[in-house]
Amino acid sequence: MIEVSKPIIKDCEYDILDFGSLSNDPFENQQTIQFAIDSVSNLGGGHLNLVPGYYKVGPLSLKSGVDLVIPFNCYLKFVKEERFYKTRMFDYEGMEAIRTNSPIEIHGQSNCSITGLGTIDGCGDDWRPVKNWKLTNKQWEAKLKKFDKYLEEKNTLLWYPSESSLNGAKKGRDNITLEESQKYYDFFRPVLISIYKSDKVLIQGITSSNSPAWNIHPLFSTNVTIDSVSVKNEYSAQNGDGIDIESCKNVEVMNSNFAVGDDGICLKSGKNKKAREIKVPCENIYIHNNTVYHAHGGIVIGSEMSRGVRNVNAFDNTFIGTDVGLRFKSAMGRGGVVEDIHFDNIVMSDINGEAIIFDLGYSLEKMKSELKDNDTFESNDDIPYFKNITISNSQVGSCNTFLKINGINPDTVSNIHIENVSFEANNRFDLNNCQNIEVVNTIDLLNGECINETLNN
Repeated sequence: MIEVSKPIIKDCEYDILDFGSLSNDPFENQQTIQFAIDSVSNLGGGHLNLVPGYYKVGPLSLKSGVDLVIPFNCYLKFVKEERFYKTRMFDYEGMEAIRTNSPIEIHGQSNCSITGLGTIDGCGDDWRPVKNWKLTNKQWEAKLKKFDKYLEEKNTLLWYPSESSLNGAKKGRDNITLEESQKYYDFFRPVLISIYKSDKVLIQGITSSNSPAWNIHPLFSTNVTIDSVSVKNEYSAQNGDGIDIESCKNVEVMNSNFAVGDDGICLKSGKNKKAREIKVPCENIYIHNNTVYHAHGGIVIGSEMSRGVRNVNAFDNTFIGTDVGLRFKSAMGRGGVVEDIHFDNIVMSDINGEAIIFDLGYSLEKMKSELKDNDTFESNDDIPYFKNITISNSQVGSCNTFLKINGINPDTVSNIHIENVSFEANNRFDLNNCQNIEVVNTIDLLNGECINETLNN
């Protein structure tokens, strides 16, 4: 069993109103709450209790030793105002990139937590572009009333929330220097909760919603626990992932619900050759007793997996109406190895696409600084591998295809063991470039057949 150390918080209680009043002014609220966080940390830590109410607020930095308690009926709205958000170089989608600071940052800290039953709102609908096909006509019209500009991209219309965001998109991220980036600040959308190079962090009980980009992003961190959290975004939320665990060690995600606009629970570890120079895999990950509603994938590994992902145990998880169930994705140039991954007692219902997919031809829009997926690779280190993966004791209520594999060569997806699984699917298998795919005691419910085969392609 993976051991994840929880934060140790000093047994002292502090009330936010002891440090100042809360008002309708987001700057004043930011100053009061941040002063309280800093003060409690300097006093050796403790539980800092906010009070119920609706509060607009600017970005906050959680500090070591502090448990920020957001109680039931406390709603923190992190307003989008340029005075609060400054561009800088940071890490996003596995690459160094221009980003703004996040609404909540836990950077270089230890023994800290966010608990309670309250809600944080990242004001994401003021940050995110939206594709028109993801909206009803009335929703699209409402967006145009808010700001009447959009771009035509990839056979769709893409609405932007502001002139600065639109101009940033027109210019393109590769053509914007850090020095000039601030005038396009909201084009460089932040994650809602950024956990970076920190140890013993707990997020428990809260609702994390309406994120500018990803909701929760632990990066280069250890001993991170996500417990009984509700993570919510509209299905139309561009890059609206639930949680992206990147190059972390000892992470537990449990008892939580996800309904988001991109991947639900995602594991990553950097992108391509530059990422592989930093030897920090994503490892010792424990995912259990979660429900994922609308999402691109229920549990996802990749496509940024270049430092490797290993020793993952996921069981007692439910996916309802996700585009894909278990989603593994990568591409030539990534390199890295995903191995020793175990799924047990996964229940899926109404999966729009594949229950299980390995896609090593996955591709997103590339920055000039990246290897193109179709470039000639420099060495075997540029080839990604997925191996030693088991899926057992699971049920798929309905899906389009049960298992799809699109490898680069047969070695790139190998030693996949599926046992004691039942499924309803329009298509059973779609396999290309894989080997030693063992399917044991698995029931095709529509055909009433028990499958016991070792498949190679």
